Amino acid sequence: MKKHLFFLSCTLALAPIGSSAPLVYEGADGPGKGKKIVFIASDHEYKSEEMLPALARILAKHHGFHCSVLFGLDPATGEIKPGQSNIPGTEILKDADLMVIFTRFQNLPAEQMDPIVAYLKRGGPVVGFRTATHGFKIPADSPYAKYDYNYKGADYMGGFGRQILGETWVGHYGPNHKSSTRLDLVSEKTGHPVLRGVSNAWAELGGYNAYPIEGSEILAMAQPLSGMTPDSPVDEAKKPMAGAWVRTYKSESGKEGRVFASTYGGSGDLLNDGFRRMAVNGCFWAVGLEGAITPELNTAIVGPYRPTWMGTTKRNAHVKPEALEGWESPILPE
Repeated sequence: MKKHLFFLSCTLALAPIGSSAPLVYEGADGPGKGKKIVFIASDHEYKSEEMLPALARILAKHHGFHCSVLFGLDPATGEIKPGQSNIPGTEILKDADLMVIFTRFQNLPAEQMDPIVAYLKRGGPVVGFRTATHGFKIPADSPYAKYDYNYKGADYMGGFGRQILGETWVGHYGPNHKSSTRLDLVSEKTGHPVLRGVSNAWAELGGYNAYPIEGSEILAMAQPLSGMTPDSPVDEAKKPMAGAWVRTYKSESGKEGRVFASTYGGSGDLLNDGFRRMAVNGCFWAVGLEGAITPELNTAIVGPYRPTWMGTTKRNAHVKPEALEGWESPILPE
């Protein structure tokens, strides 16, 4: 008996702590019932670990989606570690209906990257925010090198960002952390489903250069402001730049996958009603539920949400995904 207990304790000790189960928000009824969305959060700066769980709660609680959130985790502790190239659980993409990605400069191990590649090969729809344009930074000798944001090969120029989302990393457009951005809807596109009910969209993030790939349909132009509030004056030195668009990509299977992308989406941006509605609508459209999008679609935040990108809240640096379970746990705990 003692030998069995010793063997069990050793097995538990050797189990990878960083391979914890996904954070799941299970919806009940709504247009999303039966649809599975996988959210992948691991960036170094804009707090995807706050934004994506909050977005997942909205889609699950109000609209019935089954939402699973994966994080960059410290493999030694299982705690959320923003930007960590260790995102356990990507195998659940196998039967996902939508992948929502907000990563930056990831170089994932094969067992975590393979399911993402397989998802793209089958033409799964994708929603990408902010640094997802440069979501992967992969060495040239890697079998996944073509997904690198700076890939130069003609077969996949610009990597995942350019070929799937429609743009890779081009550079900041105005002073980051000192300027915010107004997202003006393109007048000719206001009838697009993603823009239903959207108005006064604003992001506390500074601008990015973006020149979406041919075939992209630009929905909102980003106008940098000279300040960090929605009523800040326009930065007259900066003309509007593409800030949100939709497109389709053709997969290796021949199937086309829908894409909604925005160079915005930091955790504070989700507090803005206009941007939050655009993000929710973008997920509905990408997964093929544009018929369910109405100007009155419920996009209210679920539970305590305390984004910290430019906020004053000090959050706990030692948070495990399970601390965010349920509808009322704070995102993130202090």
